[in-house]
Amino acid sequence: MAVSEISVIATAQETAPTREELLERVRALGPALKERAQASDDKRQLLDETVQEMKEAGLFRILQPRRWGGYELDLRTFYEVQMLLAEYDMSVGWVHGVVGVHAWQMGIFDDRAAQDVWGEDNSVLIASSYMPTAKLAPVDGGFRVSGRWRFSSGCNHAEWFFLGGILPPDEEGLTRPGTLLFPKADVRILDTWDVAGLKGTGSHDVVVEDAFLPAHRIHRHIDGFRCSSPGNAVNTGWLYKVPFFQAFLRAVSTSSIGALQAMLNEFVAYGSGKVSAFAGKTAEDPTAQLVCGETAAAIDEMRALMFRNFENLRAYAERGETPPVEERLRYKLQASEVANRCALLAARLYRSSGGSGLFNDQPFARLLANINAGRQHVVNQYELWGANYGACLMGRENQDLAL
Repeated sequence: MAVSEISVIATAQETAPTREELLERVRALGPALKERAQASDDKRQLLDETVQEMKEAGLFRILQPRRWGGYELDLRTFYEVQMLLAEYDMSVGWVHGVVGVHAWQMGIFDDRAAQDVWGEDNSVLIASSYMPTAKLAPVDGGFRVSGRWRFSSGCNHAEWFFLGGILPPDEEGLTRPGTLLFPKADVRILDTWDVAGLKGTGSHDVVVEDAFLPAHRIHRHIDGFRCSSPGNAVNTGWLYKVPFFQAFLRAVSTSSIGALQAMLNEFVAYGSGKVSAFAGKTAEDPTAQLVCGETAAAIDEMRALMFRNFENLRAYAERGETPPVEERLRYKLQASEVANRCALLAARLYRSSGGSGLFNDQPFARLLANINAGRQHVVNQYELWGANYGACLMGRENQDLAL
């Protein structure tokens, strides 16, 4: 299927595409994405044509509300697309995950904010950094805001920005985190993304200097935790009743699965014909055989567990129930463990590639660097979230609302 044909489908089709149709669109784009990966790394952001083709294929509309031109599908479809994109280039998968999930969060914002973002063009993209670093000063109708945020993936392709901050005391007298929404005109991008892995994500720092923020452009995380956000008044489908962070957490771990699958594919193709001067045929090496088998099984397990969790979350949302905190804590730990498991398995595949795997004409070092970079995200620090889950199992009160 040609890219031009994908564009026609994405713009003209009145009903949402199926999961398989979306995956076919990704497969059609895949060879070009893989070919451009080095150029994206060199530019330290995705190429403009890559983002445009993803938009034309409708890949950013998967979680967007139907009333705004989206497909309003399900979390499994969204993350299957992300994994497949990451097989071709993990940076593409990463940006799709963190930028594409923002269309879902826009659905739980006050609808006046959605009007601001999508009123003239419902294809515009939103970048983010949820670091709670904003300084807010109350004024008539909203706040004056200043701050600096790191790790805003895909920021050069965005027209709007979700940025984190600690809000003034609420009706319960508590200061809580929230997401603040700013137009590109209020945001300055600093060229800071000089890193060892995920170079193509373009995750630069962004700055806001004394910008006015209307009150309706704030989403309180506590509302997302309670599954009762302003956007639920107009976006009434089950999708927008899933807890905020349960939808978001997988955006920064799932691309690791796709990249690990790519590394396994490359290793199998490479090792099937490789003969070491010292160790003989790689395909007959028990260590190489074991790591291939374990990696394939782990990928299957991580995918299956994620899909099961999504089905459970959907069932709660369809019943109008909020998932129990203990279950959310377990799901958060399971999401955060993914990046670490992928990094450990990728390191074993890399080691089994031998000396020849060092060379830049082989893909292993780049794939390993990308997977290791994804492991660094704070959401993927499974030790922290695992300890909190364990403490709650032993009777300690949960203090984590990012669930």
